[in-house]
Amino acid sequence: MRKSTPGGIDLIWTQPPPPPRQRALGRDEIVTAAIGVADESGLDAMTMKAVAARLGDYTPMALYRYVHNKDGLVDLMLDAAAAEIPLPAQPGPDWREDLRTLAMDSRRMIGRHPWFARLVHTRPPAGPHMMRRLEFMLAVLTRRGATVAAAMTYAALIDRHITGSGLQEAEEARIERRYGLDDSAKLFAALATLHELAAADGGLPHLTGWFAQPSGPTPAEQFTLGLGFLLDGIAGRLSSHAADGV
Repeated sequence: MRKSTPGGIDLIWTQPPPPPRQRALGRDEIVTAAIGVADESGLDAMTMKAVAARLGDYTPMALYRYVHNKDGLVDLMLDAAAAEIPLPAQPGPDWREDLRTLAMDSRRMIGRHPWFARLVHTRPPAGPHMMRRLEFMLAVLTRRGATVAAAMTYAALIDRHITGSGLQEAEEARIERRYGLDDSAKLFAALATLHELAAADGGLPHLTGWFAQPSGPTPAEQFTLGLGFLLDGIAGRLSSHAADGV
């Protein structure tokens, strides 16, 4: 019998376990195939038909017996990707290093699976690996004096930085491929055009100068810089909690 959450959202985690494997087909194989399709061809190509074809001589209906529906498959894919993020058994002595390492490992996972950043906010984070990851973040922060409510807020801010950066970088890469800007010559030509437009405006001295000699950190360096800002802000809040005796 199918079960739903009180809000009416079907979750794979509340459904009966999958039926016994048939031939080489099981839930793990389906999830692995779906991740492979999404990694190689993009999220839009990740249809039940494409996943079935990748598995061999199966129909999409054969897959539904194991994942219930496409939302169930997405739940399983997200949790399988989250399982790639290493989690220590316990928080270490340096809370900033714990969260920095988790953020960097999460970023690397999203680099392997760009679709994760698009899908993670479309489904409740109810998978066991996703919940364990969040529980670790809460443990790190509450040990430093944050309330659980405050720790949830800080964890959400960090995750928004991770997924937001992942989404932006994936979209920028897509646009670069679309317009050929992944070719250095075409990129320099595009920047030259922007420099001419800024110079012609006459009121954009900073932009004009930057377009003439563009420089700055890489996306990876920007991510690290932004993460540092977040951790600095959280550190200030944690100090306030300690001062208030919360």
